[in-house]
Amino acid sequence: MSKQGAAATGEGIDWWSILTDRAFLENPYDELKRLQALGPVHLDEASGVYFVLGHRAFLKVAKSSELGRDTRHWKNGWTAPDYRVHDPVGYRLFSEFQPQMINCDGAEHARMRKVYEPAFRSQAVRDVGALVEAEAAELLDAMPREGTVDFIEAFAGPLPLRVLCKLFDIPQSLDETVARWSASLIRIGDILMTPDQKSEALEALTEFKAFLREHVAARRARPGDSLMDLAIRAHDDGTLDEEETLTNLVSMLVAGHETTVTLIGNGLLLLLRHPGEMVRLRADRNLLRTAIEEFLRMEPGGNMILRVAREDVEVEGTLIPAGAPVLGLVGAINRDPARFERADEVDIGRPANAQLTFGSGPHVCIGAPLARLEAHIAFSALLDRYASIELAGEPEWRLDRLNARGLGRLPVRVGGAA
Repeated sequence: MSKQGAAATGEGIDWWSILTDRAFLENPYDELKRLQALGPVHLDEASGVYFVLGHRAFLKVAKSSELGRDTRHWKNGWTAPDYRVHDPVGYRLFSEFQPQMINCDGAEHARMRKVYEPAFRSQAVRDVGALVEAEAAELLDAMPREGTVDFIEAFAGPLPLRVLCKLFDIPQSLDETVARWSASLIRIGDILMTPDQKSEALEALTEFKAFLREHVAARRARPGDSLMDLAIRAHDDGTLDEEETLTNLVSMLVAGHETTVTLIGNGLLLLLRHPGEMVRLRADRNLLRTAIEEFLRMEPGGNMILRVAREDVEVEGTLIPAGAPVLGLVGAINRDPARFERADEVDIGRPANAQLTFGSGPHVCIGAPLARLEAHIAFSALLDRYASIELAGEPEWRLDRLNARGLGRLPVRVGGAA
C-alpha cells in the first residue's frame, strides 16, 4: 500500500477554487459526481486536506477511533507554533471556541455529551412537541392566507430560533441578536475564513458568552428542568468548568438553529421542485418520516464534515497520516451510487435511508432528534394550513458561507385552506 494510494487519483484538482465557486455553492451536485467518479478519497497536496466523497469511506472516517473532531491534533492547524504569531485573531477565536463536546474526543467528549443527552432522548424530545406546535401555529397565523411570502424569513428562519430560545429561557426580544451571533459563528465550520470573518466571529463569540454568563447567573436563582438547568447543574457539580458550560451552550444554540432552518427550507424547495412528491406527501402523511430523511439526503444543510487523524489510518486504500485533516463532502456521500439506488432521484418513501447529514459514530449530531421533530411538525402544520404552495420566484442560496448550505430567500405563493 502506498502512502498516498487512492488519493493520487484526481491530482491537479483545485479543490478550494471549486468549493468557493458561486456556481458550486448554488448547485454542487454535478461537480461532486464528477469528482466522486475519480475515487472515494483524494489528497489536496497544497493544503494537506484529505477529501472523502464515498459513503463507505466516510463511514470508516466517522466511526474510526483513529479519527476524531479535536482540531488540536491538526498538524498545521491553529495550534501550530507559528499560527498564533501569524494570525492572533484566528488563534484566539479557535482557542476560545475549543472547549466544547463537538471539538473533543474520547473521555473528554463523553463527559460533556453525557450532560445534555437526557434532553435529546425520545421522550424528552416528544415533550417539546407542544412548544414547537404552538410556535409553528403563531408564525403561520402571521403569514397571509393567500399571496406571496418569503418562506425563510416568515417561517423556516424564526421557528427553530424561537423554539431554542424558549428551551434556553432566552427572551424573544433577543431573537435578532442571537440570529446575528449565529450567522457569524456558523462560518467557523467553513475552514477557510477571511480576516474580517474571524474578527466578526470572535466579536460574536465574546458577546454571546458575556450574555450567557449573566443569563446563567440569573437562571440559577430560579432553577427548573430546562436545557439551561442541565448546564447549570453540570457546572455546579464540577462536571463542566465555566468555559465548557458557556461554549457548549453557544454551540448548541448556533447549530440547533442553523440545522433546522436548512432542513425545513431545503426540504420545502425539494417538494416545490418535485410537485409529484408534494402530492404524494399530501395524500399520505405517514410518509413524513421518510420524507425528512430524503430531504436530509438530497439537500443536506452542510457541505462538509471535518475530522482529524489522531493516528495513521487507512481508508479505502489510502493511508491518512496522523495530524491530517479530513473533510467529508456530504453532497457526494449522500448521493453515492454505490450505496443508493437512483441516487439523484427524490423519493420521499425511500426505505432504509442511510444519509449521513448528521454524521455518524461518537460525534453524530446530538440535536438530530429535535431537528427531525421540528421538521415533522413544521411540514404537518404547513400542509394543514395551505392547499396550494408554489414557487413564486427564483430561490436564493446563501453564498456567504462555504459549509452551512441553506437558502437566504425562498419566495412562495400560498393559497387556500387545506
